Amino acid sequence: MSVLSEPHFHNEEAAFERLEAIVWPEGPVCPKCGNCEQNRITRVTGTTARTGLRRCLECKKQFTVKVGTVFESSHVPLHKWWQAAHLLASSKKGISAHQLHRTLQVQYKTAWFMFHRLREAMRDGVLSPMGGEGKHVEVDETYIGRLKGAPVKAGGSHKNTVVTLVERGGRARSFHVDTARMGNVMPIVRANIARESALMTDESGIYRRAEQDFASHDFVTHSKDEYIRGDVNTNTVEGYYSIFKRGMKGIYQHCGEQHLHRYLAEFDFRYSNRIALGVDDNNRTVRAMAGIVGKRLKYRDSSGVGAE
Repeated sequence: MSVLSEPHFHNEEAAFERLEAIVWPEGPVCPKCGNCEQNRITRVTGTTARTGLRRCLECKKQFTVKVGTVFESSHVPLHKWWQAAHLLASSKKGISAHQLHRTLQVQYKTAWFMFHRLREAMRDGVLSPMGGEGKHVEVDETYIGRLKGAPVKAGGSHKNTVVTLVERGGRARSFHVDTARMGNVMPIVRANIARESALMTDESGIYRRAEQDFASHDFVTHSKDEYIRGDVNTNTVEGYYSIFKRGMKGIYQHCGEQHLHRYLAEFDFRYSNRIALGVDDNNRTVRAMAGIVGKRLKYRDSSGVGAE
């Protein structure tokens, strides 16, 4: 039986119950006053009551599980949000808003905005240090898209610059930076990687002083066709970029600079919650939905619709 045949993908009441179990594992919590006394929160019933509506007897406010999340004020049925989350979480290279528009039978701009809200939910809000004693973290930079109004130049200066940190056998974390310079990249590396880690990079001068900050720093010299030397390589982060670029070029095709950080969050999320780490498509979807709390993204904040 298909995962998508489960009730919460088709039935609105089941969709609310499934989300409530994730967001409120110990029962409803009022997002207005913080009341969590179950005997002081009642379910609003009646023929005109919205699905999942509750009333707090402390502050007298009504709310659903969507309040205080990326779903707040959305008129899209919650079961369609579940479908969209599953499609985005389970597609290795992503899925276009045009495809979602056709699949869910919603307007294109609605599909586009739904995906950006879900990417916001996927964004890692707790940036604990990567790596640690005995662990290897690879760092590399790449170039994607094209800066608006920038003439094409050699070396990628006309493109958006991305820096990615990948812990071998673990998570990925990516950042959009102005330029690939030591002053832009190394503060990110220091802030996100534990000092006890072994750092792996290429021969770029960006990292020439990195041994001062970590247990060790080794690099491969790509300009001399050196790609691996013992356990020294950047193959893991390059594998991440291979998936990222195929998704951005083949699926999304166009990405405005103002949206790039959310696409990075999407690819980081799927990589950090991949099958190799014991996370299947269903659990990955649940983890994405667990990230909706405390995040908002309004349509005007997303700076208009971009092509996908």
